[in-house]
Amino acid sequence: MKRVHALEVEDLSWFPTWLRTCLTNNLVVFARLLGVNAVLGQLVVDALKEAKLTKIIDLGSGSGGPLPEIHKTISGQKGLEHIKLELSDKYPNPKAIAFFNQSTDTNIHYREQPVDATQLGTVGPGLKTMVNCFHHMRPPQARAILKSAVENKEPILIYEMGGHVTLPLPLWLLGLPIGFTFVFIIGMITSALVRPFTWKHLMFTYVLPVIPFFFAWDGQASMARLYRDADLDELLSGLESSDYNWEKGYGRVKRGSRLGTYLLGLPK
Repeated sequence: MKRVHALEVEDLSWFPTWLRTCLTNNLVVFARLLGVNAVLGQLVVDALKEAKLTKIIDLGSGSGGPLPEIHKTISGQKGLEHIKLELSDKYPNPKAIAFFNQSTDTNIHYREQPVDATQLGTVGPGLKTMVNCFHHMRPPQARAILKSAVENKEPILIYEMGGHVTLPLPLWLLGLPIGFTFVFIIGMITSALVRPFTWKHLMFTYVLPVIPFFFAWDGQASMARLYRDADLDELLSGLESSDYNWEKGYGRVKRGSRLGTYLLGLPK
């Protein structure tokens, strides 16, 4: 497997929750600016229609991620007005729970109980989604998730906003200084666009640039962690089934260029 499990600081147990939330919110803004919401939204709509489902269960939601914004777009389409979205995480975010569960939008709910993505049979019916979080799983965990989907005949859509451009590891290492600087600057920009804007975002972006530093660090580390096409083939080896189908490919913007990678599993 060519994937390298590089260090992402937000995975560390001591990493502050508030700082992890800031990084996640910056990533949501960055994804929106890139056009990820439209690309991912179409993948979700296609999967819902093909599997004839009326609910999305997002795994690894953290502080919310891009699915709430995508849900608003989806629910505005004919025939999808009553699609439910349930956010979940192995370590549920208390502030996100309070925010979404007290919202006037009753079609979005954040599950208070922890959800283990490797045990999909216990989650309940609906399209399972994992957005920009599958790369956090080491190969045994990643394979356990895919195996659970097959064994329990659960539909699952995995999307990563990277991976559509591949670089050999040596070239990636040589380009780290440039890549880090570029993503650091992006972190400065996205912090200004996060809403609601907090004093922590102001202080730790423009006075002490902690947020853009870790945003750039984890952004570069995630590129090494992504499961590429051959890596996914290795994970899926032995999980072939006559009543379950896997499809992998690239997300596409309207003009046809690639944006992100996806793996879709659906029971036949």
